[in-house]
Amino acid sequence: MATQIFTNISLLANTRMNPGFVRGDELAILPSIKNAFVIIEDDTIAETGAMETFRFLKESISVAANTIVLPCWCDSHTHLVFAGSREEEFIDKIKGLSYAEIAAKGGGILNSAKKLNATSEDELFNAAWKRLEEVSKLGTGAIEIKSGYGLSLEGELKMLRVIKKLKEKSPLKIKSTFLGAHTFPVEYKENHQKYIDIINQQMLPVIAKERLADYIDVFCEKGFFSAEEMKTICEAGKKYGLKPKLHVNQLNSIGGIETGISVNALSLDHLETLTEEEIELLGKYEGGSTLLPSAAFFLRMPLQPARSLINAGAAVTLASDYNPGSSPSGNMNFVISLASIQMKMLPEEAINAATINGACAMEIDKDFGSISAGKKANLIFTKPMPSLAYLPYSFGNNLIDKVMINGSYI
Repeated sequence: MATQIFTNISLLANTRMNPGFVRGDELAILPSIKNAFVIIEDDTIAETGAMETFRFLKESISVAANTIVLPCWCDSHTHLVFAGSREEEFIDKIKGLSYAEIAAKGGGILNSAKKLNATSEDELFNAAWKRLEEVSKLGTGAIEIKSGYGLSLEGELKMLRVIKKLKEKSPLKIKSTFLGAHTFPVEYKENHQKYIDIINQQMLPVIAKERLADYIDVFCEKGFFSAEEMKTICEAGKKYGLKPKLHVNQLNSIGGIETGISVNALSLDHLETLTEEEIELLGKYEGGSTLLPSAAFFLRMPLQPARSLINAGAAVTLASDYNPGSSPSGNMNFVISLASIQMKMLPEEAINAATINGACAMEIDKDFGSISAGKKANLIFTKPMPSLAYLPYSFGNNLIDKVMINGSYI
């Protein structure tokens, strides 16, 4: 058994022992140990503590002064597998076109679907692998990846098989989500039920047989899937063991939150557009309220009301929404900065939301999301920093020195 011992750590951050969503006022509490050590056996954290209690005889590695060690980011909402960028739509946005207007002229999700269906599985895998390597070096150690750019049986299966291959080959913890209900293909724009039948009767049985997905997702929005259509698809997915993780309230409030809660969704994601009644519902909801501030930033939308959600008792979670159309970045450090700067989340709240709550939103919190004995040794070693608050404060700098996944540097 290989043993690694790190000593004289300025701050060992998020040493939370108990799994489960952190919500409300507790989100501001980040259990930490100053002047700490951590002992790793193979790929697992064996022991943590303050240096004044350190009695280990084996040789240790003393980290650089003012180094902070955090658990790796758990990014619980991404679309990392895609075929090409969409910077031409970026120009359209600069010229004043809205998200809905770009989608109406064949852009948006349909644009990505066209590119994906013309791309081979190997090409998709190689591009996604490079993105996965990039985000891991920025501190992401666990990640959820959605399909949704296939919009056909062949295309969705191709995406999910790429995600399965990433799971098999990457040291990162990966969860996969089937998002065939991302939008309606052009040929079914006026026949919603036909496409829903294809999802429920053709796609889901094959996905279940090949064990290609952990979760099911639906984009519930005006011009996309109604709350009732979302419910039908979620209930079909649940018959195959797929729990819902849902896109709701990005642009409009159309009943997605109430419906998502009714189908016991693991998380409700986006939440840019919320009524006071919906905030109250999310405060009582057991699942994660996943905020994607870099998408709102990129689309120049008002950011999510994080403070109101926290005050209501919601289990606020942060994720990157990495995708080619509305958030072409998987940098969770920037997400944390946005959360603090623009949504007024305390650094401790943002870190909890991006680690333990992100892990909960992927049901991996027993092994990931905090630094405690028995969990995987997925750790971020920062460059020397004066304090934890410096991480979101110094948003333009890469403050990560090293990243460890399963006890090994990447």
